[in-house]
Amino acid sequence: MALLRAFIRTARMVKNTSRLAAGLPADDEVLLDAPDERLAPALVAAARGEYDIAAKLLAATREAAEWENRDRYARRLAAFARTRDEWLQTWQSESPHDPDALLVKAELAVRRWWESPARAELLREVGPLIAAAAEGDPRDPVPWRIALDHARGTNAGHTEFEKLWAEAVRRSPHHYGCHVAALKYLSAAWYGSHRECFDFAERAAQDALPGSLVQALPVRAAFAYLTEGGRAVIPRERLDEAADLAIAVSAAYAPADPWPAEVRNLLTYVLIRLERWQDALDQLRLIGPYATSFPWDRVSDDPLGQFLELRDGVRLEVASTIPLHPRSEHGGRARSGDH
Repeated sequence: MALLRAFIRTARMVKNTSRLAAGLPADDEVLLDAPDERLAPALVAAARGEYDIAAKLLAATREAAEWENRDRYARRLAAFARTRDEWLQTWQSESPHDPDALLVKAELAVRRWWESPARAELLREVGPLIAAAAEGDPRDPVPWRIALDHARGTNAGHTEFEKLWAEAVRRSPHHYGCHVAALKYLSAAWYGSHRECFDFAERAAQDALPGSLVQALPVRAAFAYLTEGGRAVIPRERLDEAADLAIAVSAAYAPADPWPAEVRNLLTYVLIRLERWQDALDQLRLIGPYATSFPWDRVSDDPLGQFLELRDGVRLEVASTIPLHPRSEHGGRARSGDH
């Protein structure tokens, strides 16, 4: 009987996998961490050693209080500067008090020392850079997100972290990046537990604005639980509820939208771990060509390759559940003459 089931499963895969590729871009069309139309020119210019476009981009986000965009762009520019920072050095030398240059400099400094064995000691020296970025524009919550990450890396206690959190949410109560930073601090891998992590994420999601990515925060808690392990047992129902909430958030955005791409990639990982294959395939179609390093770089040194491999695997799993002989609309098996 087991052999028969295996044979039927394989036959279904062969028959149905190719048609499940509908709506999925080809492998060579999938991009990893593709910049949006505003960031792309800034990165191209930075590759030429020019900082003007990056400066104008970040200035525009600050003046318009586009804090979510500002956070994302600062992260991406700092990541680029880790390997090519001539443009940033020129920017800093020509405009040493520019709040946008200070922001990228602070983010870069935290990133540079994060993987060091002496992380806590080295990061403490970065404190003045973060303070300078925060003073650049008192309205800006992004330096406080950096401060929250910095506090986690320097082993800051709960009291100190709560003070920083209060400063962050005072500036932007629903800022996604700050909420993610707090969630990481509360995770079992750092200074909290899986229950604390879930409790915080669920409360934040309830209080979030409609359409905000903060509503998908519980799926990050689910990811932490599924990848970090630990003694606490989170009920499967709670994991499914986190995934369902993130599915609803994803549905509020257009297919192949780069803005929710990371949340969709993260949600897909969680759905795969929960073996919710059809839901995972639905998200892969919504992701389109926008693969993101996170979360795939947590499980592979080749995040794009991992994404594509798992995408194929999801199609195979879904294909194995589709009957070999689907019923016709009249209730019987479809005949060769049916259309």
